Amino acid sequence: MLAAFLLKANLYNVPMNLIRPILDHPLWVLLITFVALAAAVSLGAALRRIEFKRNPRSTTDASIVQNATLTLLALMIGFTFSMSINRYDQRKLYEEAEANAIGTEYLRADLLPTAAASEAKLQLKKYLQYRIAEYQALNPTEIQKLSIEVFRQQNLLWTTILPVVKAQQTPINALVATGMNDVINSASDTEAAWLNRIPPAAWTLLFIIAIFASIAVGFSATTFRANRILFLSIPFVVSASFFLIADIDGPRHGIIKVLPVNLISLDLQLNKL
Repeated sequence: MLAAFLLKANLYNVPMNLIRPILDHPLWVLLITFVALAAAVSLGAALRRIEFKRNPRSTTDASIVQNATLTLLALMIGFTFSMSINRYDQRKLYEEAEANAIGTEYLRADLLPTAAASEAKLQLKKYLQYRIAEYQALNPTEIQKLSIEVFRQQNLLWTTILPVVKAQQTPINALVATGMNDVINSASDTEAAWLNRIPPAAWTLLFIIAIFASIAVGFSATTFRANRILFLSIPFVVSASFFLIADIDGPRHGIIKVLPVNLISLDLQLNKL
């Protein structure tokens, strides 16, 4: 029923520019979620008082709804957390694979003639610097500029070896061309992994379930006014879970993110050569 409602309301196609700025800043997720869920708990408590005055017996089964919604929320949080962890691990693997591809091609460049080998090594070092800078960039304008520079550098890398490969179509030169192709493809894989985020529809569904669960908690509370802080601890715990998921899922912003440790290590090694 809920999925059908979201589909009819077109919530599965929520504009990315409305949700992504929030998801890119986990602290916003924490604050917005906590305020919304705390308000939902208070709303549930108010609804209980109104319903209890009207019919005292109608609130006795509220704990059944509370347990069901909290269980569903826990399952959804666990599933979403697993999704974010998988994406984080994927980004780490691609960063390592990209460093390996650049390092391997740097060694294969020695198979080229001396002039072409020197030029290819020089351009690979520059390309490595651009990739490290793109990993560490946070400003959208800077990221866009670096993406353009990376694309230009990729074209330059390919045109550096292309004349030699075309002039002498040997197995050795084919190996060099394959390695350069791996360098370019590894960057594309990394970019795709950065864009592979938890869908906004999943966040929307998770948030709606959390709202209903919070209302159920408030509606089931018999001593809400006396233990307000206790009942508000549930929205805080859920908000903290949302914060952690958003932090891991975001490739650039937040506390937990993939750092170009392998690329930086490779850069240090190449500078010593």
